[in-house]
Amino acid sequence: MDERLKAIVDNFESTKIGLDETFNFHCTMCGNCCINREDILLSPKDIYNVSKELGTSTDNFFEKYCEVYIGNNSRIPIVRLKPHGSDNRCPLLKKAKCRVHHAKPTVCAMYPVGRCIMADNPKEGLKDIDNNMVQYIFNNPECGDDSETHTVREWLESFGIPIQDEFFLKWQQAVLKMGTIFRTIERGMSQNVMEQVWTAAFVGLYLSYDLGKEFLPQFEDNSMKFFNMMDSAFSLENDTLR
Repeated sequence: MDERLKAIVDNFESTKIGLDETFNFHCTMCGNCCINREDILLSPKDIYNVSKELGTSTDNFFEKYCEVYIGNNSRIPIVRLKPHGSDNRCPLLKKAKCRVHHAKPTVCAMYPVGRCIMADNPKEGLKDIDNNMVQYIFNNPECGDDSETHTVREWLESFGIPIQDEFFLKWQQAVLKMGTIFRTIERGMSQNVMEQVWTAAFVGLYLSYDLGKEFLPQFEDNSMKFFNMMDSAFSLENDTLR
């Protein structure tokens, strides 16, 4: 299991928080949450939003600010902001301020609240994802102060993050499906073939967006095309891969 995910699972019971439970936190705009960070992961929607805010293409944004790697356990392409300098600062941090504050990545906007998917029965694992599986965690931050009290619901709404987040569910379902497929085919495919598969997933799901058009319909179309291509190329007849 990837270290980040392992930490979430191991500490889940002590950090979980309900939508209407309260926590104390006030952001003082110190920028400390943007340094010593190697784990600012981006979804396709994050890349779309930040690229649009910066007035550049998704390709150019990725080349300048990001890098991609294959998850140790998930075996899917994962995109992160590429840390800079000896303090591992976010590349979008300028003079202790976020250059894309109004379109910052979801993990940054939600901080210090986190969001994850937990199976109803962990022993059975995940197959289909719905909103009832969405759980929230709160990690006491090492910045800001505790002069404000918020509920998780109010905190998310203040940043325009919907409780019923259609993209989040669709993306988590795509991540689950990709991981299942990739772990299966990797056992019988050459490294060269897997590199082509990973590249197709990365380009098709993370980068192939027209910033002048609405994001979600494009994501749905890209996902359908990618999984249809995988089905055709590898004859994925097992129902668990569909």
